[in-house]
Amino acid sequence: MTQHHVYYVCAIRTPDRADLREQLTTREIETAIYYPLGLHEQKCFAYLGYKKGDLPETEKAARETLALPIYPEISREAQSFVVKSVAEFFQ
Repeated sequence: MTQHHVYYVCAIRTPDRADLREQLTTREIETAIYYPLGLHEQKCFAYLGYKKGDLPETEKAARETLALPIYPEISREAQSFVVKSVAEFFQ
């Protein structure tokens, strides 16, 4: 059986997420924030008894993670444009 990766999320982390997202939006590059809260901060997990501040690294990751576009039909040119745009933001 041959197995292949199912690239469905390409996520990066940066403390400057909001600014990067804004710049990418101006270039018409869609982004997503899939987990705006740590799992322990979500209502459905309240029964576990965790509160904000209990898992600081999780909370930091939730604040910093940004998903970039990735899908089977994305062209090489579009990939390059996304990579170039992210790189330019950090220069």
